[in-house]
Amino acid sequence: MPKPITHADLAPGPRSTDLGSKTAAFLTVLTIFCGFFCFVLCLIAETTRSRVTWVASNGEGSAENHECIYSGSGKTPLLCAAVAFVGLAIGMVVEHMYILIAISKSPPSVLITWDSNSPPAKTITWQAGFFFVATWVCFAVGEILLLIGLSVESGHLKNWSRPKSSCLVIKQGLFSAAGVLSLATVFLAAGLYVIALRAQRISQEHENLRQQILEASALYASPPESPRRQITVTARENPIARENQIVQPPIVDSTAFSKHFSLA
Repeated sequence: MPKPITHADLAPGPRSTDLGSKTAAFLTVLTIFCGFFCFVLCLIAETTRSRVTWVASNGEGSAENHECIYSGSGKTPLLCAAVAFVGLAIGMVVEHMYILIAISKSPPSVLITWDSNSPPAKTITWQAGFFFVATWVCFAVGEILLLIGLSVESGHLKNWSRPKSSCLVIKQGLFSAAGVLSLATVFLAAGLYVIALRAQRISQEHENLRQQILEASALYASPPESPRRQITVTARENPIARENQIVQPPIVDSTAFSKHFSLA
């Protein structure tokens, strides 16, 4: 038995620029995956970061001097930090640009029906502001830490095994902190997306309710038809019955009429 077609089947599906579309969900999941990938790269950079070993050397006059030697060239942590830096920036920019485009392409009626003074609107506004600020703060701090790691690790790519009088290294935990901030950034961005989607759905519900109220008001506000108009319409609908209702003249008896005049 074929399935009947309903109104939901005929309704247009969500566009790719809508917050509730599959494209938005895919980009959100992709951003979270990008954050996990950056976190793993930061952990690799933390374990392979350059370390310093101090060795004693005899200088002029038999004076003992200490020189430092790097444990590696820093190519591996440099590459991992660079990929994490670029990947986190791309994921962050794509996610926020899509949210801004989706909000800007929302129907104007949905934005008009948004009551900013209602308690749900105030709560959503506060939550959206918190997620937006926290996301950008975590992103900025994480990118700064990765940039510091890049500058330090790129300073001894050549002649890293030669003893030096001073060596600049990254403190323990810098790359790990950048990885944690990368995770926090993508999860806060996902929270911002959920808040924006919730606000759009509430606005759409308000718009649908307003349309139903307007339709009901227009239906009950229309004046009823007058009785005179109804009688006129009824008479015009059956004109044959009206023609058949002609009054017949009375039949006169000719015999009785002649007797009356003979007696006179």
